[in-house]
Amino acid sequence: MRSAAVTSTATKGDPRTGRPRTAALASVGMAVPERVVGNGVIAEGAGVTEQWIVHRTGVHERRHVRDGERLSDLAAAAGRQALEEADLDAADLDLVLVATVAADELSPNAAPLVAHQLGARRAGTMDVSAACTGFLSALALATGHVEARRCEHALVVGADVLSRFTDPTDRGTAALFADGAGATVVGPANGSGGRIGDIVLHADGAGAPAIYATHEEQVFRMQGHDTFKAAVHRLSECTLEAIEREDLTLEDIDLFVYHQANARILAAVGERLGLDRDRVIDCIDRFGNTSSATLPIALAEARELGKLEHGSTVLLAAFGAGFTWGAGVIEWAP
Repeated sequence: MRSAAVTSTATKGDPRTGRPRTAALASVGMAVPERVVGNGVIAEGAGVTEQWIVHRTGVHERRHVRDGERLSDLAAAAGRQALEEADLDAADLDLVLVATVAADELSPNAAPLVAHQLGARRAGTMDVSAACTGFLSALALATGHVEARRCEHALVVGADVLSRFTDPTDRGTAALFADGAGATVVGPANGSGGRIGDIVLHADGAGAPAIYATHEEQVFRMQGHDTFKAAVHRLSECTLEAIEREDLTLEDIDLFVYHQANARILAAVGERLGLDRDRVIDCIDRFGNTSSATLPIALAEARELGKLEHGSTVLLAAFGAGFTWGAGVIEWAP
């Protein structure tokens, strides 16, 4: 990857050398509930067959929280794993960001609870709500803070428990949505690799009726066809925008990590961009669509599968309700 361009006041130079400071991904962790829900249970409730679910979504199983399990506990478990891998004490965190649409209470937010569980006593905290683009949005915020020297280390968590807000009779959502959490530590690059490049973020509120949940009903509704078309178009578009900002081509990307929305969306984006299937991580079959948690979970899975090596160039991209979407290029160094 090329060195970061000085295109923003966020990339404030090192006062000693005059060079721009860059942020890096230091680790990745994930946590999912123990309860595995197979397609048989979902098919019975939604009035479809197990084969229909696999054909339309690519999901074979997903994880759901049990009664009494909390999102903040799941998020803290993923955060603890990320901190251990980064060899960083929670007390040294300056910022804890939790991307979620499913905090345990309307207030307080999830982030202060997660920080408290981890022992991040001096960290500022904030929930980030951008639906399935939440983790990428939070990563952009953390990166900017580190680049601008407003903090040294930030914990970024994506966590959602969408099973709480899913109608089991709605085949379009019950077959897809699931629960999980993923996390990463963001800190200065310090010449050790792992640089986080520019992250492009976009939104179009005209797409709001395609995916929504009202306060009254508290259940997600989705227009599948409209969402599918918009997701394929926007993910393809922002992929090209992100790599262009880094002076790269599609061939320079070692692995494409997209929001695990639907296996058909992943396949359609790959086909539109001419990507080999083995360069696109697909783990939706085991975990379903965990919203803001899919990107860090997919990174963790890619590592376990041996798809990531030190120095790999990785494209992250997500699309979610709002509509919101975005993409960015990172160097894998954890």
